[in-house]
Amino acid sequence: MDLSALQHLLGLVPGRRVACVGDLMVDRFVYGEVTRVSPEAPIPVLARSHELMMLGGAGNVARNVAALGGVVALAGLIGDDAEALEAQRLVGEEAGVEGWLVTDAERPTTLKTRFVSGGQQLLRVDLEASRPVAGEVEQTLIRSIGELAAGCGVILLSDYGKGVVTDAVIGACREAARSTGARLVVDSKARAFGRYGAVDLIKPNAAELANATDLPTGTDAEVEAALARGLELWETRAILVTRAAKGLSLAVRGEAVRHFPTQPREVFDVSGAGDTTLAALGLALAAEAPIEDAIGFAQLAAGVAVSKVGTATVTPEELIEAVISAHMAPAEAKVATVQRLVDEVARWRVKGLRVGFTNGCFDILHKGHVAYLAQARSWCDRLIVGLNSDESVRALKGDGRPVNDLESRALVLAGLGSVDLVVPFEEATPLKLIEAARPDVLIKGADYSEDQVVGGDLVKSWGGEVKLARLVDGYSTTAAIARMSKGKSKADKEQA
Repeated sequence: MDLSALQHLLGLVPGRRVACVGDLMVDRFVYGEVTRVSPEAPIPVLARSHELMMLGGAGNVARNVAALGGVVALAGLIGDDAEALEAQRLVGEEAGVEGWLVTDAERPTTLKTRFVSGGQQLLRVDLEASRPVAGEVEQTLIRSIGELAAGCGVILLSDYGKGVVTDAVIGACREAARSTGARLVVDSKARAFGRYGAVDLIKPNAAELANATDLPTGTDAEVEAALARGLELWETRAILVTRAAKGLSLAVRGEAVRHFPTQPREVFDVSGAGDTTLAALGLALAAEAPIEDAIGFAQLAAGVAVSKVGTATVTPEELIEAVISAHMAPAEAKVATVQRLVDEVARWRVKGLRVGFTNGCFDILHKGHVAYLAQARSWCDRLIVGLNSDESVRALKGDGRPVNDLESRALVLAGLGSVDLVVPFEEATPLKLIEAARPDVLIKGADYSEDQVVGGDLVKSWGGEVKLARLVDGYSTTAAIARMSKGKSKADKEQA
């Protein structure tokens, strides 16, 4: 999807209503560090550092719709327990999400707890009940579907097999779609999809399509055969199969199968990528975008999501940045915002990389700068350079500075192999950037003492260190400007 098409679509989606029905979950991530094996059993000991709670399952679809600018009505079940209170809190904190949560005192709120160290999941513990919902609880859920669908352009049905999506609930979604004119899109973990009836679209992944049709799905030809078989078996009007790095393939009744390749991206975490795909696809369809544009939008959103850590949401700004970055030169792609700085550092930490930070004006790049940055990079796996804005350089150095503007300075720095990210800042000091990056090592020149380094105490407080890099004698921007001024004066005299 090109930038103009993306911006046009993003202009259509704000305020579009989407209904999301299905298995609501709470995802709990417990992060820590493993440095030893338990003496009690051959298992790792996780030293817990922090944990995150977020909506999962149908809840993750809803929060992705909202993050992209839509309004979503979320229907699901919770229990009568502490996790239910957490789910209600999380729904309430999501701007753009309207919660239609039905309590079933006979079942727990689905909770998935993941223990993570060094970017790897060590263990997942599930608290759930998968029996089909019934009785008055089912009837309450069905009545909610009829009400929340009003004004929605799309109904997204997320069936994780936890018992919420019964035949009666499916029938209620089909009736709501018929009465409102909304499209009904199904994302299911079921082995067979015939029970959903005449829906608009079913979105399995390649493995799910293979299981449901008993056919292989490795090549384009195999996928086409499996999609044809699926349309024979099920009443759905279309099937969209997600194939990870191979892209997506769409089969619509009466039309040839179309394949949509995906631009390669570095994958850090696939958790929730299917939910992001469903959310973006549904929101684009609610905005009445052509199916090709909706698929491109979904591919772009999923590509951004897998480059993040955990079940992350995606914003319109991130989609725009992803499209722009895809067409940038390598150096341009290293110049980043503070938010991207945070995201990049999170990805580096997943890989266990050591993060370094330094800062400066870097006005006229010279041999001393290159040597300094090379030494700084030798102390870390990834080096971030905080770069003073033109205004802050002027405040520090006086009138006539900088000689080179911010864009020029940033691109020259980003062209160095020792630099991994360049982040401009407006403030007098880089303290806010240091707080955002939380580097393992903070580097300044040896013309400072350690107690003079801005942010040094902060970095030490979370276990980092301060390093002082040696300077190359005889090289400085001030000296370079003086030499240029002297040369200009001499030339002027000779001309006179």
